[in-house]
Amino acid sequence: MTATATYVPRLLPPRLPRICVAITGSSGAEMVARAQAVVRDNPFIEFRLDYIRKPATGLPRIKAFLEYHPDVLAIATCRRAVNGGKFRGSVAAEIALLTRAAAHGCQLVDLELASAAKADPEDLSRLRSQAALILSHHDFKATRKLEQTFEKMRAIPADFYKLVTTAKCLADNVTMMKFLEQKAEKYSMVGVCMGEQGIISRVLGVRAGSVFTFAAASAGEETAPGQITGRTLLDVYRLNLVDAATRVYGVAGDPIEHSLSPHIMNAAFRRESVNAVYLALHARTLTDLLTCVRDIPIHGLSITMPYKEVILKHLDNTDAVTAKIGACNTVIRAQDGKLYGFNTDVAGVIRPLEQRLPIGGAKVLVLGAGGAARAAVFGLKERHAEVYVLNRTPTAGKRLAKQARARYLRRSELKKMQFDAIVNATPVGMGSGRQSPLKDNEVNARVVFEMVYVPAETRLVKQARARGAQVILGWEMLIHQAARQFEIWTGKPAPLDEIQRTMLRALEARAAAEKGKKKKKRK
Repeated sequence: MTATATYVPRLLPPRLPRICVAITGSSGAEMVARAQAVVRDNPFIEFRLDYIRKPATGLPRIKAFLEYHPDVLAIATCRRAVNGGKFRGSVAAEIALLTRAAAHGCQLVDLELASAAKADPEDLSRLRSQAALILSHHDFKATRKLEQTFEKMRAIPADFYKLVTTAKCLADNVTMMKFLEQKAEKYSMVGVCMGEQGIISRVLGVRAGSVFTFAAASAGEETAPGQITGRTLLDVYRLNLVDAATRVYGVAGDPIEHSLSPHIMNAAFRRESVNAVYLALHARTLTDLLTCVRDIPIHGLSITMPYKEVILKHLDNTDAVTAKIGACNTVIRAQDGKLYGFNTDVAGVIRPLEQRLPIGGAKVLVLGAGGAARAAVFGLKERHAEVYVLNRTPTAGKRLAKQARARYLRRSELKKMQFDAIVNATPVGMGSGRQSPLKDNEVNARVVFEMVYVPAETRLVKQARARGAQVILGWEMLIHQAARQFEIWTGKPAPLDEIQRTMLRALEARAAAEKGKKKKKRK
């Protein structure tokens, strides 16, 4: 008997899981092996048949897998190359393959609008009689013309309508989610924005009306730009718990890809049972960010480069310390929509230093004149330290020293001086770790505080250790300022032990990943 004759369709559950994990592979065996690795945690999967050179050869393996796992929901997708996939066959061949996939046990099939529009109506009707049809459209350039595109899609009967666009700015997520909210009452919708800036829609789209969202099986196996792993969506963002009452927080900057704050803050929310989610927001403009704060709405922000100073004029009020520093790294949105600013970088600098030396009367050199440096200088001056400022651009350094009543130091004076502590509040050393703001003979201090935390071993850290100085690594600043942010946002004591554990685990994972990349390059 043929597979078609013996197949009995499995009904879809009344409510689909929120996460569908996309499975790739060069063969049916490889695809099934990857599906086996994720199916226990996530029984909703998509087989990307177009990744197999001859997709039909993978169907017997998939059939056996689905028979062994009767609880699994499976989507079959064989997207043509002209629509962003890898399949180079005709529309008729694509539909024939999806029909066979349905006969082999896939309860849903994904067909691009462009293919459906060219398909033979009888073939399309036959396909839909065997599996639930997801009619999809992908825009790999922008988020635009959603209404016009949907009107074209509505002309073709389908069980789910899926629109995937590219976020060119954070506000594109708002456009997508508003669209989902409008259509979800009448249609079963799936909507998401691709790209780094589309993370908001990947996490919050399900509460705006998207029936589910897509995830990668593991890092490096993404089927779309900006796709997050299923494990991350579950463990870090707790997607299954996101609902209408979930408060949204985030870290905003440009760039933002190195930030570990989402791991830290989401772990703290989980530990203290706070219904909130924290996202990494790549804001290329402050206007774009403020649009999202208003329209999503976002209840709190961690502000990083380059917005710590320029955001001040957009706030309704700040505390005295923040006003004095002239830089804000923490924003809270009140119930009336007003924005209030704080600076928790001060806590991030002072608390670790206090654990190593008495700050009152201590001789401290601060490198830099940006937001973090200003927090360090003003925070140390408030605690009666003797503060010196050194900056690559003398004008900015002298201005900061004058404002804080500190002393500006010329580079030529540096090697002759001895300090209790040196604080590096510049980004020098970030990323590669090969550069240092100081020469070896200029690292003259009992304690060296390196604010850069990626990589953990910067050149400055190595220089300090070689000269016998005690080192404070950048992650200590991050956990203390994050703890203070948590307290401001929630009114609860921060779970400092959980924040520290999560930070160290994330740093270890990142270091291992970087090591793996270098090893792969050498091969």
